[in-house]
Amino acid sequence: MTFSRRFILASQSPRRLKLLEQLGLHPEVIPSTLPEVYDDSLSIEENIKSLAELKAKSVSENIEDGIIVGADTVVVLDEEVLGKPADPVGAFKILRKLSGKMHRVITAFCVYSTPEERYFTDVETTRVFFKEQSDEEIKRYISTEQPFDKAGAYGIQDKSAVFVKKIEGSYENVMGFPLTLFYKAMTDPNNVKSLNLK
Repeated sequence: MTFSRRFILASQSPRRLKLLEQLGLHPEVIPSTLPEVYDDSLSIEENIKSLAELKAKSVSENIEDGIIVGADTVVVLDEEVLGKPADPVGAFKILRKLSGKMHRVITAFCVYSTPEERYFTDVETTRVFFKEQSDEEIKRYISTEQPFDKAGAYGIQDKSAVFVKKIEGSYENVMGFPLTLFYKAMTDPNNVKSLNLK
């Protein structure tokens, strides 16, 4: 998959970049600096779709002609959104909550085409089941400093993989980007025409 137009990832996530590269894409990385503010009147899915759109649109303001991809990922346990931990204490609290339970990883993405100002947004949910973890196992993982840039304080592709009992849905979605859903969107004839994906 390649595009003749500028293709931009509005995220500094190395995992999203790596996943897009698996499709043969090599986007410019221009991270959105938009603050992640949630609207309590919206559902979780509506919130992250809105954030993905806003991130893509904010980067598009400085792009004359291009395709911009924005994304947002959240980890949800019993309708509580678990963000990125600020410190080891926060990481421990999150991972202790997740231990032995099922949670959802929800990622929304927005493909925004400028100057047409047309866009497509979609969202995917994966169910992740964690094994019971001892305090020592959690502390050992936190000592690697891997939890601190990740929603839910873990990355399924790193040493926390041993916490996972099983998943239902997209593995790539848990990494931070629903690759299969994105590929379907980018090759859909309606989107190709509407978003000028050439």
